[in-house]
Amino acid sequence: MAYIGPIVDPHMHLWDLDRHYYAWLQDRPLPNNPAGDMSPIAYRSFGLDDYLADAKGWNVVQVVHIECGLPPKDQLSETDWLQSIADQRGVIGGIVAGANLDDPDVEPLLAAHAARENVRGVRQIINWHKDPAKTYGPTDKLLDAQWRKGFALLAKYGLSFDLQLYASQMAMAAELADAHPDIPLIVNHAGMPTDRDEAGLAAWREGMAALAKRPNVSCKISGLAMVDRAWTTATLKPFVLRVIETFGIERCLFASNFPVEKVHGTFGAFYAAYDAITAGFSDEEREALFAGNARRIYRLA
Repeated sequence: MAYIGPIVDPHMHLWDLDRHYYAWLQDRPLPNNPAGDMSPIAYRSFGLDDYLADAKGWNVVQVVHIECGLPPKDQLSETDWLQSIADQRGVIGGIVAGANLDDPDVEPLLAAHAARENVRGVRQIINWHKDPAKTYGPTDKLLDAQWRKGFALLAKYGLSFDLQLYASQMAMAAELADAHPDIPLIVNHAGMPTDRDEAGLAAWREGMAALAKRPNVSCKISGLAMVDRAWTTATLKPFVLRVIETFGIERCLFASNFPVEKVHGTFGAFYAAYDAITAGFSDEEREALFAGNARRIYRLA
């Protein structure tokens, strides 16, 4: 039976190209992006009405906005823009703000973010891969002592951390979770199983299992088409079910990653896949995956 209950989408993005400059969307030519060719969504703004149009037909009641890769000088401005939309329109129940935790002077920014009503956490993409085509940065931030100092500040301000990483980094991230049990970590995009050979998938399974042993870690099921460009419901299913089996239903959240994921499919196609894959689950389990867990983990009103 098709899922008709509420949806709280815990991973979506908005951008206003007249307000901020997003290099990954506006540079000419566009830079390499490990998530795929962004040209279909580049060079144009994407507002809340655009998102709701994409989500039409699904009962989206609330969302969590995830930072969009702006430089430090614009990170608080992005939060204030999103807070103004939340104040005027609702819908945006939570904001995960941008912060470069390896900046020795990051604390005032964290304090300012935390002072905004809807901010729940921060994200800094830390995916590092030895393959230059897959890495998001030149170094592994998890190995950076200054970055770890910045990360430790999150507890002081009651902020969670959105953890976007690859399998090779998961053992170190599990140690980080142990060292900071008071900081919730939310793995982005099902741990991004980008290496699809036998060894790569084994490393992903092992890394996800290590993270799942830490009670302060949960996982968003989203973004799988970034590493499976020719995806079908059948190809997504084993990954979705493995994440749910590994973390347990209570720590998994279905998310759209829109409009980034729009380059790989429609909102409805992804949610129809989640719906079909969990058709045999109970109503309570499905409501938790589609909405309830996002509300609880991101502490939404």
